[in-house]
Amino acid sequence: MTRTAPIDLRSDTVTRPTAAMRQAMVAAPVGDDVFADDPTVNALQARIAGMLGFEAALFVPTGTQSNLCALLAHCQRGDEYIVGQMQHCYRWEGGGAAVFGSIQPQPLEHQPDGTLALADIEAAIKPDDAHFARTRLLALENTLGGRLLPFGYVQQATALAQSRGLSRHLDGARLFNAAVAQAQATGGDARTEARRIAQCFDSVSVCFSKGLGAPVGSALCGSREFIARAHRVRKMAGGGMRQAGMLAAAALHALDHHVERLADDHALAKRFADGLAGIAGLKVEAPHTNLVFVDLEGPARERGAGLMDFLKSRGVLATGLYRLRFATHLDVDAEGVDQAVAAMKDYFHA
Repeated sequence: MTRTAPIDLRSDTVTRPTAAMRQAMVAAPVGDDVFADDPTVNALQARIAGMLGFEAALFVPTGTQSNLCALLAHCQRGDEYIVGQMQHCYRWEGGGAAVFGSIQPQPLEHQPDGTLALADIEAAIKPDDAHFARTRLLALENTLGGRLLPFGYVQQATALAQSRGLSRHLDGARLFNAAVAQAQATGGDARTEARRIAQCFDSVSVCFSKGLGAPVGSALCGSREFIARAHRVRKMAGGGMRQAGMLAAAALHALDHHVERLADDHALAKRFADGLAGIAGLKVEAPHTNLVFVDLEGPARERGAGLMDFLKSRGVLATGLYRLRFATHLDVDAEGVDQAVAAMKDYFHA
């Protein structure tokens, strides 16, 4: 059968609801979530909080808003948060914490494995002096660029922050990708690993509209007091939705059916990376999860300008904002991955 839809490897945010997910959305009981009486939203919030071991959760439209609510709930004007240079809540969210919260980021360079050196975290914590912003929070991201942060490191970094009186926030947009990869390494269960990772933090943001395949939405988890503060921020940020239960139903369906299948996306990412391995001038980073990053070197770099248009002409969509990035997800299959590999080979071997 001839494929008509493009193979969209730009992001795992491009997924469309499955037929079963659409059915769950249509059947969802709804109410007005601003009045806290949407039963499906309430069920989702209770479900994700319970899964990850927190008292409460807040359903929000986007992961960016979830991180913003977290940062503004943890910090006040004149405070700062320690964060990595390549973390989403610092680099890719429009400077929202600084713009809307007058919160100063203290970005640190990442180590080759994506971690922030413990010594660098320690050195970045400011003394209690009027010359400095008040260091209040350590923010980490897992996965970071598709890389799984080692669990031992997560434990050490968050313990260090706690010992210095800092709160700890996890941007877990792809937390369940991290959990699936960690479970594969430990022989454990993905849902158990998600909870183990989350319990190192005071707050966790989880995205439903990436690998889990829901059309919209993220959740912020934390203590009841913390979520009450975040709820006020959500209101100010325009994130209060009315009959949001149809969206929450998609997220509930994703939690029921799309967590363990993330392993399929990871396997397809490895298949794609392995397929590119023999192409001269391509430096392919071995994927931990569902994201494959590729750097162009030598003559391949000189030819890179026309790559996206060529791939599009072959029915493959990709992105190259700062590196070539390819994302596998539930709308990508092995045939599509092989077609994308063939298009890359044709371009660079021509």
